[in-house]
Amino acid sequence: MKVDRLVSMIMLLLEKERISARELADRFEVSPRTIYRDIDAINMAGIPVRSTSGVGGGFEIMREYKVDRKVFSTADLAAILMGLSNLSSMIRGDELVNALAKVKSFIPADRAKDIEVRANQIYVDVSPWMGNGNTRAYLEIIKTALQESRLLSFAYVAHHGNRSARTAEPYQLVLKSGHWYLQGYCHERKDFRLFKLSRIADLQMKEETFTPRDYQKPTLDFSESLEALQTKIKLRIHRSVMDRVLDFCAYEHLSPDGDAHYIVSLPFIENDYYYDMLLSLGDRCECLAPPPVREEMKRRIQAIAALYES
Repeated sequence: MKVDRLVSMIMLLLEKERISARELADRFEVSPRTIYRDIDAINMAGIPVRSTSGVGGGFEIMREYKVDRKVFSTADLAAILMGLSNLSSMIRGDELVNALAKVKSFIPADRAKDIEVRANQIYVDVSPWMGNGNTRAYLEIIKTALQESRLLSFAYVAHHGNRSARTAEPYQLVLKSGHWYLQGYCHERKDFRLFKLSRIADLQMKEETFTPRDYQKPTLDFSESLEALQTKIKLRIHRSVMDRVLDFCAYEHLSPDGDAHYIVSLPFIENDYYYDMLLSLGDRCECLAPPPVREEMKRRIQAIAALYES
């Protein structure tokens, strides 16, 4: 691909004092004529490359435009490597591997060990311990569809188990709160939608392409609206479920109640998600207040008991 070749040529010119047209042609497996056209394109992009003839001649970037490796600090290089390494572990692709290799070429030998240690201090792995095994394969399909502007078709399971067939134009992959989403224009709903990958089945990339429309970014910050919906409820929990409760509130919201229990002030929204979370704690959690939430918990527990009695 020409763009990849041009970027690689620029990196080589930054790395070396001078390189011949023949060496570049052999490296990229193209003709010297192609190399000369590429050099013209690099010059037109604003990077001044000059040529010298004779023995030891070749192409070089004018010295005053050289990128000094020292412009990147140890912290800068470690941060770039950290981001690229974690991204390449989630989404495979030659472009990420190539970018990682190019950044590493900027690392001086005397700083390599220190930068490697810093780059490995944070590791991001969003793959689940267990669950939907299709996510990684779907990421690859969607990434290709994004690059080639090709339509996607799939079955989607929405709220309350409603399943429907969808065709969508893909525009963005979103990682939010440990879950992957596809932001796309849904042909069935005639609007942009955010699809959770774990709810997608039978994902297929179609041969049909689309002309990208004005892109509508998804709304991802609901903190203000959620705070307006939240109320505080009072729970009494056993210490054995404290780690799970801390996924929903801060440690400061817990106060000891005897040797084995805690009283919790928990932000709560009256919907199935929050009630299901409380029910998942079983007999190690009791809702003390307010009365309406306590009564709804009793009703749901009785409905579960009736299911097993029948």
